[in-house]
Amino acid sequence: MRVDLLGLEAFFCIADRGSFHRAAAHLNLSQTALSHRMRKLEEDLGVKLLARTTRQVSLTPAGVELLPTARRILTDLDGTFESLRAKGRERQQHLTIGCLPTLATNVLPGMLARFAATHPDVALHVLDHSAAEITEAVQTGEAEFGITMVSAARFDLEITPLLKESFLIACPSEHPLAKQENVCWSDLGDAPVVRVGRQTGNRALIDEALGTLRESVRWQYEVQHLTTAVSFVRAGLALAILPEFALAASQPEGIVTRPLRNPSLSRPLGILSRKGVPLSTAADALLALVAAGFKAEDERRRHRRRAMTSGVV
Repeated sequence: MRVDLLGLEAFFCIADRGSFHRAAAHLNLSQTALSHRMRKLEEDLGVKLLARTTRQVSLTPAGVELLPTARRILTDLDGTFESLRAKGRERQQHLTIGCLPTLATNVLPGMLARFAATHPDVALHVLDHSAAEITEAVQTGEAEFGITMVSAARFDLEITPLLKESFLIACPSEHPLAKQENVCWSDLGDAPVVRVGRQTGNRALIDEALGTLRESVRWQYEVQHLTTAVSFVRAGLALAILPEFALAASQPEGIVTRPLRNPSLSRPLGILSRKGVPLSTAADALLALVAAGFKAEDERRRHRRRAMTSGVV
């Protein structure tokens, strides 16, 4: 059954204010438009609701009967609308994303600075977790999207490729390998190397890519986090195989990175989101900044690589 909400609003406003003039001003309507709404409502109901003279407006018996119902309907509707608006504002003002720790440390902050400049009221929660945890967070809806290492497509997730991140050898600046432009795996010889735990995506990728060759590497240390591996290199304990973004553009003092060869290793980075689920306005804006930021970062990375191989520091 059709309910004439505009007519009901006009009736309630006139009854509440006792005047067509005051009701029209409140609703920001002309008195002609307000009268048209009332006439349409009364014609639809088949009864007169208002008795209007040149001096006053009063309710007919039918109007008296309708008034409490109209008040309840409009009050309930206004409360429902306000509740939905509040939820919409909450969704806009709180945003959760997932991001690999190395990217969250060395790449994401610059992008978030640009986002904060245009969205200062958005509170951002970054889940700087492993690739598996980020995938789960996106699947369950805890995170709107994730910046992570991606592999095979999943039926329930959308993958937006970003770039392929190379693995580098990190060594103390005084180490003989620091003087080479490139480092082959065979160049490692008997040098101690630190690797990350078996449960991480990076470890699985390296083990699979190396095959039996990994048995020739002297894995003397094993840690759970890449930041720990970096500290081992800085202390001169070992070499480390690290994703390129594991170190900031300005590398820590005492550490040098070089490209790995024979074989070269890389990991695909991308954005995960749920298929068929639209992002919030804030998430959509941040995702666009992330995609543009990684494109620019990839160009800077290529420039650094060219400078490295040409001997320009």
